[in-house]
Amino acid sequence: MSLWLEAPVPDASPDSAVELWEPDAQDASGQALGVSNCVLREEASTPQSAGDSLGAGLEATEPIVLLPGVDIPPESTGVLSEEQIRLKKLKRQEEEQAQATSMPPRVSSPPQVLPQLSPEQRGMIEKLVAAQQQCNKRSFSDRLRVTPWPMAPDPQSREARQQRFAHFTELAIVSVQEIVDFAKQLPGFLQLSREDQIALLKTSAIEVMLLETSRRYNPGSESITFLKDFSYNREDFAKAGLQVEFINPIFEFSRAMNELQLNDAEFALLIAISIFSADRPNVQDQLQVERLQHTYVEALHAYVSIHHPHDRLMFPRMLMKLVSLRTLSSVHSEQVFALRLQDKKLPPLLSEIWDVHE
Repeated sequence: MSLWLEAPVPDASPDSAVELWEPDAQDASGQALGVSNCVLREEASTPQSAGDSLGAGLEATEPIVLLPGVDIPPESTGVLSEEQIRLKKLKRQEEEQAQATSMPPRVSSPPQVLPQLSPEQRGMIEKLVAAQQQCNKRSFSDRLRVTPWPMAPDPQSREARQQRFAHFTELAIVSVQEIVDFAKQLPGFLQLSREDQIALLKTSAIEVMLLETSRRYNPGSESITFLKDFSYNREDFAKAGLQVEFINPIFEFSRAMNELQLNDAEFALLIAISIFSADRPNVQDQLQVERLQHTYVEALHAYVSIHHPHDRLMFPRMLMKLVSLRTLSSVHSEQVFALRLQDKKLPPLLSEIWDVHE
């Protein structure tokens, strides 16, 4: 829109638009801007009839047309000259520079406080690792008492099948004894009532056994090694009488745990957390068991934060493995029931722990 439309409105309405451009004003404007005289063509105005829609007493004029060759002042077109553009840029740069210098300096954030283990937590973890190593050494000495894996010429004979089953059940007994020895050395475990100790061990034994099994998984050969010398693949588990529905979840869980690359301290803390689960059946002092478990959960969280500072998901992934163990425990119960249907009797210790009533 032309700038002249923004000029002050005169007190009296002019007879035509030309009266907005008085000769004196025009000359003054032309001299000030250095622009040649504007030539306007005026059309005579004719009064409208009384019946026209514009109403009586109003006169209409045709638009003012600028003749060719007439120079137009920059202000009338809204176009800035190069000099004005340059001055505007300089002014904008000066304003931005002034704003930048007036801004207060950024306050550096305080350094992040790295998590640390308390002396009590550090001592507890060292005790757990030492207890675990001691229990493992004791188990290694028992491997000579385990029924050897059969090397009979006919692997499908009744004697060979019974010998393989006895071999696996005796390995399970050694593992259960190792778990009981380790639990007794957990701070707080012996302070619980005998009934709660038994309740916790009976229901957590299979889960801890699976955790220990995953530590012995070899991803290269896809096998599991017990007592240093005995390695078994999926086929060997099947030959011992276990079902595929139980074998495959064991190996899948062991593979997933192996990918986490946990060390001895992390495994020991996970086992302790699994044992101190207050929601186990027949646990009476649930509040005390929860307090004990919370101690180990806090220690694991601090330990993982220190040793895996760039992996914030490591701690929740480790706890989720305990949830997977609950599912595997249910599958194990189905496996024990299937063994009973096959008329395969478990040793008394395993029957008691897994509540197998003959």
